[in-house]
Amino acid sequence: MESNEKLIVFGSPKIGKKEIDEVIHSLESGWLGSGPKVAKFESDFAVYKDVSSENVTAVNSCTAALHIAMLSAGIRDGDEVITTPMTFCATVNSIIHAGARPVLADIDPESLNIDPDQIENHITDKTKAMVVVHFAGRPCDMDRITHIADKYNILVIEDCAHAIESEYCGKKTGTIGQFGCFSFYVTKNVVTGEGGMVISQEKEKSDLIRVLSLHGMDKDAWHRFSDDGYKHYHVTQCGFKYNMMDLQAAIGIHQLSHVEINWKRRQDIWNLYQEAFSDLPVKCPKQPDNHMRHAYHLFTLMIDPQQLNICRDEFLNQMALKNIGLGVHYLSIPEHPYYQNSFGWKPEMFPNAMKVGRQTVSLPLSPKLTNDEVQRIINAVRNVVC
Repeated sequence: MESNEKLIVFGSPKIGKKEIDEVIHSLESGWLGSGPKVAKFESDFAVYKDVSSENVTAVNSCTAALHIAMLSAGIRDGDEVITTPMTFCATVNSIIHAGARPVLADIDPESLNIDPDQIENHITDKTKAMVVVHFAGRPCDMDRITHIADKYNILVIEDCAHAIESEYCGKKTGTIGQFGCFSFYVTKNVVTGEGGMVISQEKEKSDLIRVLSLHGMDKDAWHRFSDDGYKHYHVTQCGFKYNMMDLQAAIGIHQLSHVEINWKRRQDIWNLYQEAFSDLPVKCPKQPDNHMRHAYHLFTLMIDPQQLNICRDEFLNQMALKNIGLGVHYLSIPEHPYYQNSFGWKPEMFPNAMKVGRQTVSLPLSPKLTNDEVQRIINAVRNVVC
């Protein structure tokens, strides 16, 4: 029977009056494209990540961030880049768009992050880099990963789409490898609707990223049309249309200003879920280790049909009938026809990712959730499982 209760939308962002007023200010100012608000968002993000603002570039997606980070790193045709099969397709697509060949290394079944042992097993003389994904907000094993990278002289690109607030041994994610790439998509912990950011350890690489992000021009619109007067630009690279707009940054500025408050609320919801489901025959996420800070981006449950009288997809259907939106993060990359046809991958080649991808569901974890909504989600899970 369908529920008459209001739909709980998965990943619905918490947007306040300050974000709305800032967007209105942009509309009234007439400056909608890349301008002063993008510059402020970059500066504020640099402060949050304890890096120089010269090393931070705002773009229109994490996909764009990954792509131009790889190009600025010199990744080209014939190179190989290792990454995880438990990620959104954008991670792998960015490698392909850079001209390289993606190589998958299976995950650790507990952390759900890429397994460093598997990384080392897949390194060849063509390996140029690895893209490590801090899945669900849990940092990867960066000590072992950086050790492997140093041993084989390969680059580390951090996919921090889930991990804005995460830290590993006191180091902020996105600042440990040579590049850090972030997402501000509508379901992420900091929201601009669509948007991304790149951190580079080298100013020269950041300068190139900035040029590549806007057609290859050496000056963006703010530096061409501001009140300092018109300035000519030159095209120095064959770039892309990857720039962020002020309309997006207007939201991001205020989202970032209360990122820690929202992080604490997600932590509280995470802990409520952990306690509520501890007696159920489902697998909850591993608790964060003492040396890390988890971003609490996703709360995943594993629905094992051998332990329950229900499979994952039926669980999704039953929760939908209760008007509770869930996510799936993710079907493993080799489950998708394009990658099977292009690279010959089969899910069975990556058994840990295959198992997780076929059992996982993500529960709502937005700071927008009320206590009553959290309890409703808990009650629904228990009702469906039991």
